[in-house]
Amino acid sequence: MMGNHTTASTFLLWGFSSFPDLQGLLFVVIFFSHVTILAANVCIMVAIKLSHNLHTPMYFFLCGLSFSETCTTMAIIPRMLVDLLSDSKAISLPECATQMFFFFGLGANNCFIMAAMSYDRYTAIHSPLHYKVLMTHKICFQFMMASWMAGFLVSLCIVITVFNLSFCDSNIIEHFFCDISPVVCLACDYTSHHEMAIFVLSAFVLVGSFVFIMMSYVFIVSRVVKMPSAKGKYKAFSTCSSHLTVVCIHYGFAGFVYLRPKDRDSFREDMLMAVTYTVLTPLLNPIVYSLRNKDMQTALRKVLGKTNRFIPQMGSRRTLDIKNVQTVDK
Repeated sequence: MMGNHTTASTFLLWGFSSFPDLQGLLFVVIFFSHVTILAANVCIMVAIKLSHNLHTPMYFFLCGLSFSETCTTMAIIPRMLVDLLSDSKAISLPECATQMFFFFGLGANNCFIMAAMSYDRYTAIHSPLHYKVLMTHKICFQFMMASWMAGFLVSLCIVITVFNLSFCDSNIIEHFFCDISPVVCLACDYTSHHEMAIFVLSAFVLVGSFVFIMMSYVFIVSRVVKMPSAKGKYKAFSTCSSHLTVVCIHYGFAGFVYLRPKDRDSFREDMLMAVTYTVLTPLLNPIVYSLRNKDMQTALRKVLGKTNRFIPQMGSRRTLDIKNVQTVDK
């Protein structure tokens, strides 16, 4: 996967070096954000797994999205935290390629899962009588597998394109992870053909899935406005509001970073935006789905209630065991 003329074998992730006095604070904020992201997504996945009324296509895709976003943050944030405490900030070429592969593969997977969720909402509203036939568990599983395969296939094409370049200009990446633009700007033989190939692949994921989602919502809205009941309209829109909110957040940040023209002066701005979509967006998504969905709120209360009951039971058993031991001693 590496070009024959590559001279640089190690990169330096120099993104946070611009803020030497803030690295300690950044570590604390990002660490607790990461813990919150993991806990929130795990709670969503467990709640969906344990609640039988949530065993529907919409929550199946939401569970897959939560798992994918958890993996996405794991590809970036742990390394980010290590670099905040480290002085070297060095990353080898294979490690950089691996990080880029998983980050963009999982990011593309998130886009395709959101597209599948929009199709699920369209089917539920447009063909409610045939919904169970059109969205069986097998079909949902096939959608999920297609999202994973397409996402990692696009990511593999991007990584092959990037790491077949020759890196002989510098080895300092002005970012906190191996993002496309900061890496390709270190290449000696990066041409407009490479730029076009990467742009087309990025646009296929972002623009392609976004257009599909918007088309689904155009049909959804056209169907809902024809409903005679105001209650039916409200119920239909409420089932889509959480998904549409997450779509706007996700595509807004990702499109700003990956689909606009690049130059070296934009790296600092891109890096600040990257902090947003690698830390803030995965943090907001579980909150949006839990706050705007009564079924999810009920399921989360049950899961958290069981956890809270389990802890006192453990404590009471331990107390009982101590009393038994004291009795035996007497």
